[in-house]
Amino acid sequence: QVQLVESGGGLVQAGESLRLSCVVSGRTFSNEAMGWFRQAPGKEHEFVAAISVNGGSTFYADSVKGRFTISRDNAKNTVYLQMNGLKSEDTAVYYCAADPDGSWSRLVDYAAWGQGTQVTVSS
Repeated sequence: QVQLVESGGGLVQAGESLRLSCVVSGRTFSNEAMGWFRQAPGKEHEFVAAISVNGGSTFYADSVKGRFTISRDNAKNTVYLQMNGLKSEDTAVYYCAADPDGSWSRLVDYAAWGQGTQVTVSS
């Protein structure tokens, strides 16, 4: 059974940090690129970051570049999103996604995604 389970969300003040984790099971994690997306209330899913199979290449949305860092540990089947300097506009449900086929910045191009973890940033 394929599972992507996100954790690490919560309520923080603006300027603080959070680290999200996503543990993947039922898939060959080490052979798949991974991505993070988010969805704020009333808005579409938004690409946040993506990382290649070996972690050598990373991609970020302009809105998070310089503040967020995506990384992975293939031995633990886990992808991370370190979020620093959080802003109120980062408030959203964050999802990890596996194995893009095509565009890495569109959630529909990924083979699987998790249930999400809520991040709320108060100003």
